[in-house]
Amino acid sequence: MLEKLRVVFTIPELRQKILLTLGLLAVYRVGYLIPMPMVDGAQLDVLSQSQGAGGLAGLIAKATVFSASQLDKATIFGLGIMPYITASIILQLLGTVYPPLMELRKEGEAGRNRINDYTRRLTVVLCIVQSIAYVWLYLMGTSGENGPNLIAEQFEDVNGNMYWGWQVVAVLIMTCGTVFLMWIGEQIDEYGIGNGISLLIMAGIVADMPGALYRLIGDSSFELTGFQSTGIETYLVLVLLFVAVVVGVVFITLAQRRIPTQSAKHVRGRRVYGGTKQYLPLRINQAGVMPIIFASSLLMLPALLFNGLGNLPGWFGSTFSSLGEMFGNGTSFAYNLFFLVMIYFFCYFWTSIIFNPKEISDNLKDHGTFVPGYRPGKRTADYLERVMERITYVGAGFLAAVAVIPTVISSGMNVDYQIASFYGGTGLLIAVSVAFDLVQKIDSHLVMRNYRGLLE
Repeated sequence: MLEKLRVVFTIPELRQKILLTLGLLAVYRVGYLIPMPMVDGAQLDVLSQSQGAGGLAGLIAKATVFSASQLDKATIFGLGIMPYITASIILQLLGTVYPPLMELRKEGEAGRNRINDYTRRLTVVLCIVQSIAYVWLYLMGTSGENGPNLIAEQFEDVNGNMYWGWQVVAVLIMTCGTVFLMWIGEQIDEYGIGNGISLLIMAGIVADMPGALYRLIGDSSFELTGFQSTGIETYLVLVLLFVAVVVGVVFITLAQRRIPTQSAKHVRGRRVYGGTKQYLPLRINQAGVMPIIFASSLLMLPALLFNGLGNLPGWFGSTFSSLGEMFGNGTSFAYNLFFLVMIYFFCYFWTSIIFNPKEISDNLKDHGTFVPGYRPGKRTADYLERVMERITYVGAGFLAAVAVIPTVISSGMNVDYQIASFYGGTGLLIAVSVAFDLVQKIDSHLVMRNYRGLLE
């Protein structure tokens, strides 16, 4: 392996891509730790520790796993790339029902560039909306008599609220931070190696893993406790889940449904060509980790909306407040039920976007290849679509099972949700999947230059 790593850095182009990617990720980590000047960080830590996995603070802590954000610390990159992910989801959904966007998707590279431009503009709008909601609902809404004052004294008025001018500055800081992260992701896509947005998410997860392990060890008694507290049996379960999730992710990532194909024979001169048997590989988990990221990002919106409407007087306010508590509790049954349903939905939705059975069927037909037992054209497309629906169900089931592991561990073993998600759930799933995709892209560069890949 050391020899393979040496070969990787002896290729000038590949070395430049890797170093550029590492440099941009380092810039992201520096900004990740710079707090906004108007927030009292000590009081913010008190609030985060006191609310745990429940309430709006708990939901914000849960969202940081998926969005490369630091909302629970109120840094300049506090929103992370969540607005960009949400904007991508909205435009992907509109692209299936809104005719102008449907036409743009068919225009190839030019159409994708237009859609990317729309995504950037919508990201700025969502940044402004989400940062305003964050300032009002979290920073100012949790301050006062019933909680710690999160606003530094020099930035607040006599009522304990932030001056309106500094509210505007806070919104601009968080908006510019997200736009800068979006630019970093695009630079990694164009000049670096790997998917920029996914690498930002993975960098945040991996960087927080040592801290989660330190908190876990600090709360441990190193004896059998019957899961009443963090003991030896808790460590054994977490280790087993760590190994199981890593093995499962690699297995599902590599798993394929191979569709047998056969090329037609044709004669050129005195030679006969074709007639060979091959196969068409269909990935079990075609959507990757995007369904979990999409689902977790969208479930933030109802919590923020209902918590804001909970201030209304009378029956409406109490009803919205109850709904906000339901969606804001990351360990509740209702929240996890919606979470699983949205994972299945986005698995099928994302697969339908990136997998076009009609196009594949037409390509097979143009190259004189067919699936035995099915006529080229519509019959083959229907067969491929039917197979993809079945195997996507399996891939979505795996993602759903991994997604609920942190909740089960957190509620049944008295382990902090973030620790459970890092060492046995979605955080580990995202980190392993992105790392595996990165290794595959490095392998493609090595194989192209007649070197052995890292996975061989």
